[in-house]
Amino acid sequence: MRNSIDFSPLYHSAIGFDRMASLLDSVARDAKPSYPPYNIEQVDEHEYRITMAVAGFTEDQLEITSEQNTLLISGRQQDDSEGRNYLHRGIAARNFERKFQLAEHVKVVTARLENGLLHVELVREVPEAMKPRKIAIEGDRAALLQQDAA
Repeated sequence: MRNSIDFSPLYHSAIGFDRMASLLDSVARDAKPSYPPYNIEQVDEHEYRITMAVAGFTEDQLEITSEQNTLLISGRQQDDSEGRNYLHRGIAARNFERKFQLAEHVKVVTARLENGLLHVELVREVPEAMKPRKIAIEGDRAALLQQDAA
């Protein structure tokens, strides 16, 4: 079975998307961890929120790192099962590491922990130089000069 997608037809009309092929390949290769569960929501046109269920973790046990378009959220718990005799252990108390690929100009604004949920707020801040701008079309210079002289 083939694990990569051929993006060469896209390159005929799209410029600067060469990084996307490697990004999609890496996402397809990564195993799909299911712990801890999370939501990603678009709050506004340029605002996003990741909500992760981290019941049993304290702020000291969680770490959030943002580096080069990658957001890493990890949790480290100490094993407290010593001396306990579980008849059933359904509450996961394991370490985790979850990576999210961020688009360019998306940055982490805040993070808060409430009621066992970690909320990470993100915003896309496109620099002014990269925002769309209108380009004036100049006519024939000789014709414009003649109109100005008349």
